[in-house]
Amino acid sequence: MSGSLDLRDLYQEVVLDHGRRPRNRRAIANCSHLARGENVSCGDEVVVFLKTDDEGVIRDVAFDGQSCAIATASASLMTEVLVGKTPGQAKGLFDRFHALATGREEAPLNGMEYELERLAILLVVRDYPVREKCATLAWDTMLAALENPKAKGA
Repeated sequence: MSGSLDLRDLYQEVVLDHGRRPRNRRAIANCSHLARGENVSCGDEVVVFLKTDDEGVIRDVAFDGQSCAIATASASLMTEVLVGKTPGQAKGLFDRFHALATGREEAPLNGMEYELERLAILLVVRDYPVREKCATLAWDTMLAALENPKAKGA
């Protein structure tokens, strides 16, 4: 039981830290991919900006918008783990993160254990199903951004 309490304490600490001082909360003016997401049940809104190189590797990622502390913390953590990833790796992290947040089992993602360990702090949302959408909003939006590159010069 104390392990669970320790995880909850760490969860609160991480959510508060990233909620108060989100990493990469900014716009990327010359991004290659962009998408907007909204959680209509609570009003959270997020915009995800991705900048990829010629090989498609994510070189910069940022987010903006108005959202609760959980959605903000999740977006902030997401931006920290996606830089340097290919679209396939980002989609793999998306799948595993959704599995963590919803309590589904997924196969391990070899080579990205560190990233998943960083994101595992958010698995506490499984105890609060109404908050799952908060934790996954930025991730859903990131996937939409990857699937919809901006036109050159737009």
